[in-house]
Amino acid sequence: MNKKIKLITFDLDDTLWDNHPTIIKAEVDTRKWIEGQVGEVEWGDLNDFLELREDLIKEDKSIAWDISKLRKEIFRIKLSHINPTELRDEIVNKAFEIFISKRHEVTFFDGVKRCISDLSEKYSLGILTNGNADIYKFDIGKYFKFSISSLEAKDSKPNRSHFDMALTKVNGVGFDNVLHIGDHQVNDIFAANELGIDCLWFNNNNAQWEQNFKKPDEFSSWHDLTNIISNKYER
Repeated sequence: MNKKIKLITFDLDDTLWDNHPTIIKAEVDTRKWIEGQVGEVEWGDLNDFLELREDLIKEDKSIAWDISKLRKEIFRIKLSHINPTELRDEIVNKAFEIFISKRHEVTFFDGVKRCISDLSEKYSLGILTNGNADIYKFDIGKYFKFSISSLEAKDSKPNRSHFDMALTKVNGVGFDNVLHIGDHQVNDIFAANELGIDCLWFNNNNAQWEQNFKKPDEFSSWHDLTNIISNKYER
């Protein structure tokens, strides 16, 4: 017997849109603006970023889930040579405003908007994201009952905090009544699977399943999702 699904939750980055080009452009444009204010900055590479992130988390554990604070602190460290402090803080805050604006210049995957609109007529919809994109900055946001970020959960998937919070947003819903949809095999699929939540894996890159538990049903096109859900849960 199929489960009675009342709530569908979605990841954001790389599930509703391709996040890689968006973040790269946001990063490049923000750095260009900063260097236009202060001159050339030594940004380092990915390994430098990861090492700095770990150092910052040791000093402030909230940075592990507050990625906006993380980005501001990295800007602040990279601009530590700028004085007075007030000027540095002004540049940091403006740089973050530019970054977060650019971070929302996304292109939804084809079929997302129609699919979300159709599903909202039958189910409560919610967002569970480790990122700092705000679904309510888009027209599509009107279809979602709630959105929970890592900042609000004070934790990150695959830990369960996002999913526990989701149950408080819709009356009469347990994990048996939730379907979670995401692209990440661990942060989305493993996390939901551990709680007994049904999952659908968005796999538009023909990725191989690498986990040691059964692969859930997958889809590669948002044009197919409404029918997949209908066939699985509405018969």
